[in-house]
Amino acid sequence: MSGTGAASRGAASRGAASTGAGSTGAASISAEEEAHRARTGDLVPYATGSVGMGIWSTVPGLLLLYFLTHTLGVPPFLAGLALLLPKIVDTLVHPLLGTLSDRYARRSGNRLGLLWTGLSLAVALAAMFTVPPGLSGAPAALWVGGWFLAGNLLYGCFQVPYLTTPSDLRIGYHERTRVFMFRMLFLTLGLLGAGVAAPALVESGARRDYTVMAVALGACMLATCAVGITGVRRLTARCGFRVPEGRDGHTTGRADIAAVLRDRDFRAMVLSYLFTGTTTHLFLAALPFYTEYVFEDSGLTALFMGAFLGPAVIAGPVWLRVSRRIGKQRGLLLSQAAFTLGSLGLLLGRALGAGPTVAVVAVLGAAFAGLQLFAFSMVPDAVAAAEVRGAATAGAYTGVWTATEAAGTAVGPYVYSAVLAVGGFVSTTEGHTVAQSDSALTALLTGFTVVPALLMTVALVFQRRCALDGPSGTGPVRART
Repeated sequence: MSGTGAASRGAASRGAASTGAGSTGAASISAEEEAHRARTGDLVPYATGSVGMGIWSTVPGLLLLYFLTHTLGVPPFLAGLALLLPKIVDTLVHPLLGTLSDRYARRSGNRLGLLWTGLSLAVALAAMFTVPPGLSGAPAALWVGGWFLAGNLLYGCFQVPYLTTPSDLRIGYHERTRVFMFRMLFLTLGLLGAGVAAPALVESGARRDYTVMAVALGACMLATCAVGITGVRRLTARCGFRVPEGRDGHTTGRADIAAVLRDRDFRAMVLSYLFTGTTTHLFLAALPFYTEYVFEDSGLTALFMGAFLGPAVIAGPVWLRVSRRIGKQRGLLLSQAAFTLGSLGLLLGRALGAGPTVAVVAVLGAAFAGLQLFAFSMVPDAVAAAEVRGAATAGAYTGVWTATEAAGTAVGPYVYSAVLAVGGFVSTTEGHTVAQSDSALTALLTGFTVVPALLMTVALVFQRRCALDGPSGTGPVRART
């Protein structure tokens, strides 16, 4: 696709968007855009890329903290830092990747360059869990943290342009939700497959098993992400491509990011998603501790991950219907409230037993599907509202959003590791066990239940400040700055 052709299509779509700036918002701009409805045959390969993204989202978040504290002998506080510091760098880089992607798109009419770079992520995953023999404690934390940093940067190279695709397409409000629903279904497959397979493959706790697990899942990640790139090309060819606003040399990355952060509704979404992401990634990092010390059966980790992610396959289409009936904003608030209540329900896990607890985890999984679908599908709506003002930079919006997600993935495990440290949790190495104190066990349980409930409540409060969605779910009725 040539840059000139893409520019003309982008101008046409901006013209259509400007006609919809009245009271009906996105509902009035959908006529032309819905003519470019994405075909299922294009959505499937695009969404397949989310399988690989799901693997990276799951495996480090689920296993790294446990790997560091139970196999490599890294103290909880240091282990938390090994996960936090690479994510801080990642958070700073993502907005820059967004503006870089915008500039590339203005020149070439696509965002494929960064996507191909991101395929090297598979190497980082394998190396991160292949710690040289003899390394433990602080040196092991340095090895894992270094490869985690490299992997996060490569993941950003793929994630930013990949998630910008729905904002780039000439499609309307509900069609954007449909695209993300496909993406969510395949993301769930990646999360579910990795969430069940990864802990099962490393149940022995041996270093070699961690390496085998990482190599196998890395190969799967490489293949599915490559298919995802094919899907991006087919979708943009079918639906058209919006060239980002601005001209290289006349805008800077800092100016693009500042313009994004001046969007009050998007700021509310970002703050809400920061606490949402912190909560869900805390859940992933804490789950192995919960199964081992509350139920005294580490084998339940795979079962609970299946219960958490399995319902999301069914919940995605259900949430799509909810979106069409009550809108994305109300659907997101409902999902946040359900996750809050479900987190508190896990306090009763030992008393209820494994069976009822699985049911509670399934409710959390259904809520998680809504959190992902509604939050991510509102980002293109924010871009569309900005486009009405003539200030749309889709890559910059996505870069800020994925930076927020990166921050949540870091802060969640770090918060839990800090709770463990305060409680006096003692780390160990491969093949050894340590009796934990009552305060450590209390901290372990509180950090998995009460703390997530409080964090998600804060997310809900911030989300209520967002006025992007219309009262009947018709889309962005106003764009506040």
